[in-house]
Amino acid sequence: MFLILLFLHSLFRWLVLISLIYTIIFFASKYIRKLPFTNSDNRIRHWTATIAHLQLLIGMAIYFKSPVVSYFRSPEKKLISGINDFSFYGLIHISMMITAIVIITLGSAFSKREDNEQKKFFLVVICYGIALLIILCAIPWPFSPLAQRPFFRNL
Repeated sequence: MFLILLFLHSLFRWLVLISLIYTIIFFASKYIRKLPFTNSDNRIRHWTATIAHLQLLIGMAIYFKSPVVSYFRSPEKKLISGINDFSFYGLIHISMMITAIVIITLGSAFSKREDNEQKKFFLVVICYGIALLIILCAIPWPFSPLAQRPFFRNL
């Protein structure tokens, strides 16, 4: 079950990144051209946030099942100096990703409630853009100095 969750989390990483990048570019172009906010724009905003929330749920399931992260929940844990897999996944990755999802949620909610159509686009572009930067920093890329994982996980 744990390996399936890791595979899904790896797969959804790309869905989150693609949907965020697409939404940011699409909404920025509509904002620049001063186009109206349509129902399809609302669906794009909603589905991008939904994909990010699904990724969070998969990540939380992994977090509570992970042998790496379980170290932080054990009473006999020792002080860890520096950044390694334990501190990255137990603290940095999870806190940055939750922060990004909160920013996505706030941007989606504020945009949904905004009356000014141009401000709707602006809110989504800013909030989703900030969240994207946080996510890109918190992903364990193969070239990351914090923790390395492959681009795709196998089953």
